[in-house]
Amino acid sequence: MKSRLITAAIALPVIIFSIVFPAYAPNLPEADWLFVAIAAFALAAGLFEYFSIAKKLELKADAGVGYLAAALLFVLFVFDAPSTAPDLLLASAAFCVILIIVTQAFRFQKDFSKMLAGIGAVLLGVFYIAFLGGFIVAMRTGFEDVPGLSTKLLGFFFLVGMGSDVGAYFIGRSVGKYKMAPQISPNKTWEGFAGGLMLGAGFAALSTFWFFPELPYQISIPLGIVMALVGVAGDLSESAMKRAAKSKDTASILPGHGGFLDRLDSLLFNAPLLYYFARSYFG
Repeated sequence: MKSRLITAAIALPVIIFSIVFPAYAPNLPEADWLFVAIAAFALAAGLFEYFSIAKKLELKADAGVGYLAAALLFVLFVFDAPSTAPDLLLASAAFCVILIIVTQAFRFQKDFSKMLAGIGAVLLGVFYIAFLGGFIVAMRTGFEDVPGLSTKLLGFFFLVGMGSDVGAYFIGRSVGKYKMAPQISPNKTWEGFAGGLMLGAGFAALSTFWFFPELPYQISIPLGIVMALVGVAGDLSESAMKRAAKSKDTASILPGHGGFLDRLDSLLFNAPLLYYFARSYFG
């Protein structure tokens, strides 16, 4: 518990500063790049942890090709390709699939028995982490035509995401009794699930009151609940991957929290949800 709080006390101010800095330096174009750099590091670390899981499972995943494809997609998201160049993003995704399949055909030519497993592992890692995670970066770089909107979106995104995680964790630990999915995540309870939904809705309402009046309560609260639900799906999915590798956490680099992928799991699933909601709602 203590190490968990210490890690949060160090990491949260850095994340918050990277989010709000552009709002206080509107005439400094480089202000966005701090958040982009942090996101790049976190996603790269998450991808490294993913390939570590794949290695434990002996899936023969080609990490080098995976990093190359991930870097290509990440650059496109930096320039908000989902909005500015969707055809280019789709073409690049197709190229990544072709690249991975062709390179692995040559890599496994001495023994094709694990080729499909290797291809699948690389494809999943690239699209699970780099593609979904890219929408977090696009939220930073893609909404600057409306001053302050990207900062508010990211503030909402992290406040709801982390708030629902905190609610699920502490309420589950204090009053949790009924197991939710014991074969996937033994510590998750239905009480924690309810706590996560409540705090997700509560932090969404707080966001509207505090800094995001453009998102009224009748929109922000249901959106916060949906994000909390999607976050649980992301958390359980990543937990299933760890169970396959017989690992409690993806790494131990973040004391009390595990690895970067353990912190990214719910955020990755919610990133495209909030990005496309914002594109639709704010035009």
